[in-house]
Amino acid sequence: MDRNAESKPKVAVIGGGAAGFFGAIELASSGSASVTLLEKGKNFLSKVRISGGGRCNVTHHCLDPEPLSRHYPRGERELRWAFETFGPKDTIRWYEERGVLLKTEADGRMFPVTDSSETILEVLFREAKRNGVKLRTETEIHSVTPIPSPEGGSDFRIQLKSGEILEFSKILFATGSGRKAWGWLKALGHSISDPVPSLFTFKISDPRLEDLAGLSFENTLCSLSDLGYAQEGPLLVTHWGLSGPAILKLSAKGARELFEKEYSTFLKVDFVPALSREEIRETIETEKRIHPAKTVRNTPLFGIPKRYWERILESDPGAFTKTWAGFSSKDSHLLIEELKNAKFRISGKGEFKDEFVTCGGVNRKEVQFKTMESRIVPGLFFAGEVLDVDGVTGGFNFQNAWTTSFIAARGILSALQKGQGSG
Repeated sequence: MDRNAESKPKVAVIGGGAAGFFGAIELASSGSASVTLLEKGKNFLSKVRISGGGRCNVTHHCLDPEPLSRHYPRGERELRWAFETFGPKDTIRWYEERGVLLKTEADGRMFPVTDSSETILEVLFREAKRNGVKLRTETEIHSVTPIPSPEGGSDFRIQLKSGEILEFSKILFATGSGRKAWGWLKALGHSISDPVPSLFTFKISDPRLEDLAGLSFENTLCSLSDLGYAQEGPLLVTHWGLSGPAILKLSAKGARELFEKEYSTFLKVDFVPALSREEIRETIETEKRIHPAKTVRNTPLFGIPKRYWERILESDPGAFTKTWAGFSSKDSHLLIEELKNAKFRISGKGEFKDEFVTCGGVNRKEVQFKTMESRIVPGLFFAGEVLDVDGVTGGFNFQNAWTTSFIAARGILSALQKGQGSG
């Protein structure tokens, strides 16, 4: 036990998820603060354990801060600088230095080579123990109150539901999208953007998609044109509508507007974004010239899966049974429209197996991102999804957790060294 622990300034980290746990380790590793990690649940790192199907998508192999920051519908500008301080390269190095190697998959997502989240949990728990972090689970907080000091700064009093009173010099809030914590912060003067889901699929009932669950398109351009958002990428047909990377990223971009519209709007899909309408028309004319006797339904073009090709022909009366020789200019126009500008009515928000990301939280303008300290209450710091920051799927939300908690730890240690908040 550290004999000097009682003389060290005490720092509380509230929230035992990725951001809180990593921040606590970084704080304690300096040896200059006594760090207590408070978690209301029975277990730490619950989302880390189940993420990526139990494999833990630690980060993404997008190493340049500029394109990396563009994967955050909310927080792009602020994280652009933050990633210069601690980005995916630093995350990879941090884990490698502690014996955990990461691998990159074809889509850029990075996982431990063991393909097990337990590998990540083990190293985090080991580092917390080695650096003397005090771990407390099932610790429900009743209130957080600043204690004004004569010098104008603030220490903090945390009252637990049990009645126990704890006092700390600084607090790192890493509570995720928890309404109760946002309530405390609102009471302290912060403004909170109401949380809404940020990663979800689209519920669509359409004859063109019926019984095609599992069918995928390698590259599409999906647009919510009335909201001004578009996203290119793979598309997947599900039992309830459409999913896949293009849809999930689009849902993140338009999360708040879609919520306000009660998830009722139109989706436009370009199934062949690499081709212009004229190029498609020329290919059809070539097919008519070279294979006039072939049935159109049996000769899908442009990489369109045969089952979907048949569905879009079914929507054009008569075209389904025609040969290429009998395929008229009107038929071509209707086919091109279905390929380049297919419209689907979104009727709701579907489920997504990893849907635990929300947009909403502490207003970014109220936080100094160079230190992650509150501009409203000196001595309060933030990390992770407690802020109105969220990324698309693929390891980006975990990278936000590692980055902001690292910066917050440095900010807290700097403030402690100065003997006051940096506000």
